[in-house]
Amino acid sequence: MSKITLFTVSLLVGLILAIFGTAQTNGPVCASFANVSATLPTGLGSNQVNGVYASGSTAYAATGGGLSISTDGGASFANKTTTYGGLGSDDVYGVYASGSTVYAATTGGLSISTDGGASFTNKTTTNGLGSNTVRGVYASGSTVYVATLGGLSISTNGGASFTNKNTANGLGNNFVNGVYASGSTVYAATNGGLSISTDGGASFTNKTTTNGLGNNTVKGVYASGSTVYAATAGGLSISTDGGASFTNTATTKPSGSGLGNNYVYQVYVSGSTVYAATNGGLSISTDGGASFTNKTVINGLGVNWVNGVYASGSTVYAATSGGLSISTDGGASFTNKTTTNGLGNNTVFGVYASGSTVYAATQGGLSISTDGGASFTNKTTTNGLGSNTVR
Repeated sequence: MSKITLFTVSLLVGLILAIFGTAQTNGPVCASFANVSATLPTGLGSNQVNGVYASGSTAYAATGGGLSISTDGGASFANKTTTYGGLGSDDVYGVYASGSTVYAATTGGLSISTDGGASFTNKTTTNGLGSNTVRGVYASGSTVYVATLGGLSISTNGGASFTNKNTANGLGNNFVNGVYASGSTVYAATNGGLSISTDGGASFTNKTTTNGLGNNTVKGVYASGSTVYAATAGGLSISTDGGASFTNTATTKPSGSGLGNNYVYQVYVSGSTVYAATNGGLSISTDGGASFTNKTVINGLGVNWVNGVYASGSTVYAATSGGLSISTDGGASFTNKTTTNGLGNNTVFGVYASGSTVYAATQGGLSISTDGGASFTNKTTTNGLGSNTVR
């Protein structure tokens, strides 16, 4: 995942996805899931899983009881905590990995591992972070961007030290929900607007409702070229001029056309297709966001509250509060998977897929499928998760 979008959180959501931003892969869908639990120091740290990231056979689960790491495709987990591994806190919001470097966003700092997660060094306000509560992280080479409750903290030396940016540097608010960067352009989703830097984060210009945002509370951001998508509490705001101005899409005209609800938790983009996860359905646009068609329980969603979305080709995964809803026809219709099919819990916080493997972060464990979602095997603390709640 070379690009992180914290629509999270809400965004990642990829920041999945999103933290996590969001890697796109075309591949088969998974038909069965396995859920994992934990017994410290092995197994999931908790059955509450806040987020998941995978690369090859290695899977990382951010839980309420530690960072649980599997090197066998999710069959078993080793859990990292403050006691076993050096995490800043056992409450892990999200995780991002690049090669052997792993970043864990915790409520006690940014924990960084350079040995694949075997051990961590924790960075805090002492090292320049704006706050020890980290909402998301994005890294490109030796540059690390950390979204905190006290500003956007930037490191140019791989996380050894940080310089914090706040309202004095142009941020709309010091509460940063997510961050995304492309080259020297940095986007910070804050509770006071979308703050944009064109000089690598040295200074920011803040965009608000005055510039066309639907709401100044921005949950996540994603950019492709000069097109910028901002998931706000008042609609999905889209800019085609690099963020200079925005047009907001909401539930009704004239401010928009077709969103299921104005509160957008996450946005996922693939070419001209835009997916907006709202608490009124999954809104899909095939014209770059000009108009949306909203999918609800009528179309097969588990419930209309959609926490996150991921797509690969014509296969679309919607993480809802009533199950994992899967479409194989580009979102025209969905089949919903629940505990009956093996999910750990029907409340699904996020979803990630790689090839034929699908990972669902649920309130009751990490549910893994290797056959396109037809059935699930659930992993919990018994299998090593830090917590059974996976977000």
